[in-house]
Amino acid sequence: MSEEMGIFDVMYHCRAMRRLHPTEVPEELLVKLIDAANQAPSGSNRQSARWIVVRDAEQKMKLAELNKKSVDAYIGPQSGRPGELPHQSAEKRQRMLESVIWQAENMQNIPALVIACYEFDEPVSPGEAARAGGSVWPGVQNLLLAARALGLGAAPTTLGLVDRDAAKAVLNLPDNMEAFALIPVGYPMGNFGPVTRLPVEETMRWDKWS
Repeated sequence: MSEEMGIFDVMYHCRAMRRLHPTEVPEELLVKLIDAANQAPSGSNRQSARWIVVRDAEQKMKLAELNKKSVDAYIGPQSGRPGELPHQSAEKRQRMLESVIWQAENMQNIPALVIACYEFDEPVSPGEAARAGGSVWPGVQNLLLAARALGLGAAPTTLGLVDRDAAKAVLNLPDNMEAFALIPVGYPMGNFGPVTRLPVEETMRWDKWS
Protein backbone atom coordinates (compact mmCIF):
# COMPACT_ATOMS: atom_id res chain seq x y z
CA MET A 1 0.00 0.00 0.00
CA SER A 2 1.22 3.51 -0.79
CA GLU A 3 0.29 4.50 2.79
CA GLU A 4 3.21 2.39 4.02
CA MET A 5 5.83 4.58 2.35
CA GLY A 6 8.43 6.00 4.70
CA ILE A 7 8.47 9.76 5.16
CA PHE A 8 11.75 10.19 3.25
CA ASP A 9 10.46 8.04 0.38
CA VAL A 10 7.43 10.31 0.21
CA MET A 11 9.48 13.51 0.23
CA TYR A 12 11.97 12.31 -2.37
CA HIS A 13 9.23 11.07 -4.72
CA CYS A 14 6.66 13.86 -4.38
CA ARG A 15 6.54 15.21 -7.91
CA ALA A 16 4.18 17.99 -8.91
CA MET A 17 1.35 16.11 -10.65
CA ARG A 18 -0.80 18.38 -12.83
CA ARG A 19 -2.36 15.87 -15.22
CA LEU A 20 -5.06 14.22 -13.13
CA HIS A 21 -7.86 11.76 -13.91
CA PRO A 22 -11.44 13.01 -13.53
CA THR A 23 -12.12 9.91 -11.42
CA GLU A 24 -13.77 10.91 -8.15
CA VAL A 25 -11.58 10.87 -5.04
CA PRO A 26 -13.34 9.28 -2.05
CA GLU A 27 -14.50 11.85 0.46
CA GLU A 28 -12.72 10.11 3.32
CA LEU A 29 -9.38 10.57 1.52
CA LEU A 30 -10.02 14.27 1.01
CA VAL A 31 -10.87 14.64 4.69
CA LYS A 32 -7.66 12.75 5.52
CA LEU A 33 -5.65 15.27 3.46
CA ILE A 34 -7.12 18.19 5.37
CA ASP A 35 -6.58 16.44 8.68
CA ALA A 36 -2.92 15.99 7.74
CA ALA A 37 -2.71 19.66 6.76
CA ASN A 38 -4.11 20.63 10.15
CA GLN A 39 -1.20 18.92 11.91
CA ALA A 40 1.25 21.53 10.61
CA PRO A 41 2.62 24.22 12.95
CA SER A 42 1.26 27.75 12.91
CA GLY A 43 2.29 31.10 14.34
CA SER A 44 1.49 31.29 18.07
CA ASN A 45 -0.35 28.00 17.55
CA ARG A 46 -3.37 30.00 16.38
CA GLN A 47 -4.42 27.23 13.99
CA SER A 48 -6.17 29.72 11.71
CA ALA A 49 -5.56 27.95 8.41
CA ARG A 50 -8.85 27.09 6.70
CA TRP A 51 -9.52 24.72 3.81
CA ILE A 52 -12.22 24.72 1.15
CA VAL A 53 -12.56 21.53 -0.90
CA VAL A 54 -14.34 22.41 -4.14
CA ARG A 55 -16.14 19.54 -5.87
CA ASP A 56 -19.18 21.30 -7.32
CA ALA A 57 -18.96 21.46 -11.13
CA GLU A 58 -20.08 25.08 -11.38
CA GLN A 59 -17.65 26.20 -8.70
CA LYS A 60 -14.79 24.35 -10.35
CA MET A 61 -15.61 25.97 -13.68
CA LYS A 62 -15.48 29.46 -12.15
CA LEU A 63 -12.10 28.77 -10.56
CA ALA A 64 -10.83 27.18 -13.78
CA GLU A 65 -11.74 30.33 -15.69
CA LEU A 66 -9.82 32.52 -13.23
CA ASN A 67 -6.84 30.19 -13.45
CA LYS A 68 -6.89 30.04 -17.25
CA LYS A 69 -6.85 33.83 -17.47
CA SER A 70 -3.73 34.00 -15.29
CA VAL A 71 -2.02 31.10 -17.07
CA ASP A 72 -2.52 32.83 -20.42
CA ALA A 73 -0.69 35.84 -19.00
CA TYR A 74 1.99 33.61 -17.44
CA ILE A 75 2.86 31.95 -20.75
CA GLY A 76 2.55 35.09 -22.85
CA PRO A 77 5.55 36.65 -24.66
CA GLN A 78 5.72 39.54 -22.19
CA SER A 79 5.63 37.36 -19.07
CA GLY A 80 9.40 37.34 -18.48
CA ARG A 81 9.23 33.62 -17.71
CA PRO A 82 12.69 32.05 -18.32
CA GLY A 83 12.86 29.52 -21.12
CA GLU A 84 15.53 27.54 -19.32
CA LEU A 85 17.43 27.54 -16.03
CA PRO A 86 20.93 26.36 -15.08
CA HIS A 87 19.42 23.26 -13.46
CA GLN A 88 16.55 22.76 -15.93
CA SER A 89 16.96 22.49 -19.69
CA ALA A 90 14.67 24.21 -22.18
CA GLU A 91 13.22 20.78 -23.04
CA LYS A 92 12.29 20.05 -19.43
CA ARG A 93 10.94 23.57 -18.99
CA GLN A 94 8.76 23.04 -22.04
CA ARG A 95 7.38 19.77 -20.65
CA MET A 96 6.55 21.54 -17.40
CA LEU A 97 4.87 24.35 -19.30
CA GLU A 98 2.80 21.86 -21.27
CA SER A 99 1.57 20.31 -18.03
CA VAL A 100 0.63 23.76 -16.71
CA ILE A 101 -1.33 24.43 -19.92
CA TRP A 102 -3.01 21.01 -19.72
CA GLN A 103 -4.08 21.73 -16.16
CA ALA A 104 -5.42 25.15 -17.16
CA GLU A 105 -7.48 23.62 -19.95
CA ASN A 106 -8.79 20.76 -17.83
CA MET A 107 -9.04 22.12 -14.29
CA GLN A 108 -12.83 22.01 -14.33
CA ASN A 109 -12.64 18.21 -14.77
CA ILE A 110 -10.24 17.57 -11.88
CA PRO A 111 -12.21 15.94 -9.03
CA ALA A 112 -11.22 18.27 -6.19
CA LEU A 113 -9.73 21.75 -5.91
CA VAL A 114 -8.46 22.50 -2.42
CA ILE A 115 -8.17 26.17 -1.46
CA ALA A 116 -5.76 26.94 1.38
CA CYS A 117 -6.95 30.00 3.32
CA TYR A 118 -6.21 31.91 6.51
CA GLU A 119 -8.81 33.41 8.82
CA PHE A 120 -7.75 36.69 10.41
CA ASP A 121 -9.37 38.39 13.38
CA GLU A 122 -10.32 41.30 11.14
CA PRO A 123 -9.95 42.36 7.49
CA VAL A 124 -6.33 42.99 6.41
CA SER A 125 -4.56 44.45 3.41
CA PRO A 126 -2.93 42.13 0.84
CA GLY A 127 0.49 43.05 2.27
CA GLU A 128 -0.57 42.19 5.80
CA ALA A 129 -2.18 38.99 4.58
CA ALA A 130 1.08 37.80 3.00
CA ARG A 131 2.73 37.67 6.42
CA ALA A 132 0.40 34.86 7.45
CA GLY A 133 1.93 32.58 4.82
CA GLY A 134 4.15 30.94 7.42
CA SER A 135 1.00 29.58 9.04
CA VAL A 136 -0.47 28.29 5.77
CA TRP A 137 2.35 26.85 3.65
CA PRO A 138 3.46 24.20 6.17
CA GLY A 139 -0.09 22.84 6.01
CA VAL A 140 0.03 22.89 2.22
CA GLN A 141 3.22 20.83 2.29
CA ASN A 142 1.65 18.37 4.73
CA LEU A 143 -1.25 18.00 2.33
CA LEU A 144 1.07 17.36 -0.63
CA LEU A 145 3.01 14.72 1.27
CA ALA A 146 -0.18 13.06 2.48
CA ALA A 147 -1.53 13.03 -1.08
CA ARG A 148 1.63 11.33 -2.32
CA ALA A 149 1.46 8.73 0.47
CA LEU A 150 -2.14 7.96 -0.56
CA GLY A 151 -1.29 7.65 -4.25
CA LEU A 152 -2.90 10.96 -5.16
CA GLY A 153 -1.42 13.64 -7.37
CA ALA A 154 -1.37 17.32 -6.42
CA ALA A 155 0.45 20.55 -7.21
CA PRO A 156 -0.20 23.96 -5.65
CA THR A 157 -0.68 27.06 -7.76
CA THR A 158 -1.37 30.70 -6.96
CA LEU A 159 -2.30 31.66 -10.52
CA GLY A 160 -5.98 30.96 -10.02
CA LEU A 161 -6.06 33.40 -7.11
CA VAL A 162 -4.30 36.34 -8.76
CA ASP A 163 -7.60 38.19 -9.10
CA ARG A 164 -8.08 38.40 -5.34
CA ASP A 165 -11.52 39.97 -5.35
CA ALA A 166 -12.90 37.61 -7.97
CA ALA A 167 -11.57 34.55 -6.16
CA LYS A 168 -13.02 35.74 -2.85
CA ALA A 169 -16.38 36.27 -4.54
CA VAL A 170 -16.41 32.77 -6.05
CA LEU A 171 -15.45 31.19 -2.73
CA ASN A 172 -17.76 33.41 -0.67
CA LEU A 173 -14.87 34.34 1.61
CA PRO A 174 -15.65 36.80 4.39
CA ASP A 175 -13.66 40.04 4.58
CA ASN A 176 -11.33 38.59 7.21
CA MET A 177 -10.33 35.52 5.20
CA GLU A 178 -7.68 35.31 2.47
CA ALA A 179 -6.88 32.55 -0.04
CA PHE A 180 -3.22 31.53 -0.45
CA ALA A 181 -3.10 28.52 -2.77
CA LEU A 182 -5.24 26.43 -5.08
CA ILE A 183 -4.33 22.74 -5.02
CA PRO A 184 -5.91 20.43 -7.62
CA VAL A 185 -6.10 16.88 -6.28
CA GLY A 186 -6.81 13.61 -8.10
CA TYR A 187 -5.36 10.34 -9.31
CA PRO A 188 -2.33 11.01 -11.54
CA MET A 189 -2.24 10.13 -15.20
CA GLY A 190 1.54 9.83 -15.12
CA ASN A 191 3.90 7.87 -12.93
CA PHE A 192 5.45 8.95 -9.68
CA GLY A 193 9.20 9.04 -9.60
CA PRO A 194 12.15 10.75 -7.91
CA VAL A 195 12.27 14.53 -8.00
CA THR A 196 15.26 16.34 -9.49
CA ARG A 197 16.68 18.92 -7.11
CA LEU A 198 19.91 20.86 -6.67
CA PRO A 199 22.52 19.03 -4.58
CA VAL A 200 22.75 20.14 -0.97
CA GLU A 201 26.35 21.26 -1.60
CA GLU A 202 24.97 24.11 -3.72
CA THR A 203 22.20 25.20 -1.38
CA MET A 204 23.75 24.89 2.08
CA ARG A 205 26.55 26.61 4.02
CA TRP A 206 27.70 26.30 7.63
CA ASP A 207 27.51 29.33 9.93
CA LYS A 208 27.48 32.02 7.21
CA TRP A 209 27.27 32.34 3.44
CA SER A 210 30.59 32.04 1.67
